[in-house]
Amino acid sequence: MPIATTNPATGQVLKSYDPMTAEQIDAAIERADLAYRQLRGTTIVQRERWLTAAADLLEAERDETARLMTTEMGKTYASAKAEVTKCATACRFYAAKAAEFLADEPADATAVKATRAFVRYQPIGPVLAVMPWNFPLWQVMRFAAPALMAGNTGLLKHASNVPQTALLLEDLFRRAGFPEGAFTTLLVGSAEVDRVLSDPRVRAATLTGSERAGRSIAQIAGRELKKTVLELGGSDPFVVMPSADLDRAAEVATTARCQNNGQSCIAAKRFIVHADVFDAFAGKFAAHMSALRVGDPMDPDTDVGPLASEGGRDEIHAQVRDAVDRGATVLCGGEPPAGPGWFYPPTVVTDLRPEMRMWSEEVFGPVAGLYRVSSYDEAIEVANGTAFGLGSNAWTRDPDEQERFATDLDAGNVFVNGMTTSYPELPFGGVKNSGYGRELSALGMREFCNTKTVWVGEGAATAGAGAHAE
Repeated sequence: MPIATTNPATGQVLKSYDPMTAEQIDAAIERADLAYRQLRGTTIVQRERWLTAAADLLEAERDETARLMTTEMGKTYASAKAEVTKCATACRFYAAKAAEFLADEPADATAVKATRAFVRYQPIGPVLAVMPWNFPLWQVMRFAAPALMAGNTGLLKHASNVPQTALLLEDLFRRAGFPEGAFTTLLVGSAEVDRVLSDPRVRAATLTGSERAGRSIAQIAGRELKKTVLELGGSDPFVVMPSADLDRAAEVATTARCQNNGQSCIAAKRFIVHADVFDAFAGKFAAHMSALRVGDPMDPDTDVGPLASEGGRDEIHAQVRDAVDRGATVLCGGEPPAGPGWFYPPTVVTDLRPEMRMWSEEVFGPVAGLYRVSSYDEAIEVANGTAFGLGSNAWTRDPDEQERFATDLDAGNVFVNGMTTSYPELPFGGVKNSGYGRELSALGMREFCNTKTVWVGEGAATAGAGAHAE
């Protein structure tokens, strides 16, 4: 795949780049390793100043940065500006909380026959980040902010269709004051990931992307005995029970499905509705979806912009056509508009069955599948009946059902009466084929730290006793 900016609203190639040579890749890794040796010796207070400066730059340049993201991957300009603001918020969060998250944690010294015992969190070195195009700034920032604050350095292999955003991130951290090489963008294709991750100077990897990409990274990292965090696909359930506020649920369902033009791993995709309220919810939901305006993502009146690629648009249409050919019903949408650009209308499909692709596959666009169930137990069965387990939504005003959903939904995130989203304050990640490990919160910062046990004894007797135990 060429490394190029192609405007999804027009199909026009705006800027292209030559991939880095083997010599350039090696030099970038060397800079990252040298920067790590420098960065790990700095204080948290110093790194806090740099990350705060990065937040200041993001806020000052929000409109220009948002315009670039919209041009490269087609998200609406309004959502792009919100993404920049969210990244600045994450920078400030980790700048403020790093001292707390990295503080030594005391242990029970008496129980382990020590005068002092504690856990210390320390950086591990350069980390390779393989990132997707759908949230080209936020997906990177939720790794970069905690990693840099912990004293690690980053090597970014971004998606090939957002090279300018990738280069912007490198420039951002340099201008904020981080040492040269602390965060480096690698303009390379997927074939070079093995070379980078196999380099002994690179100590770990994080990936947000497809199952296939996750398996590839995990295989390389397993061979090299390196830590990985994987956030992969999702086919998130949105369960609506009889006690739900249907008006509010249908309104939020529309945003949950069509956020980022429907291209989000944690977008609600499978709408599982109790039979008692199915028809009422379906009518409200389809009406909201039909009312969304599809068009130029730079137009403030646009709700849904183009898909990021022609292939992505063609794939979701093939999934819809497969369902229709096997007996599904389209309540709204279902046909791409004529004209330039990779647009697809908000679409609702019902009467789904297991033999249809939409039943089990992730649909990465503004297409919702409606599933009718007759009980709580059937809702859970359908919700969990997928290989994915990233996010989930449950709508009910019954306190007992709320508690049961929190326990029974097989996902890394459960949102009750609200839309799944990510916050710096909360851990984020999945189970099953949605990956492993956690981003954000203290857990996300510590994923790429050496969790070091420190035991301090006093006197020969104490040392001797400890010598016989592991």
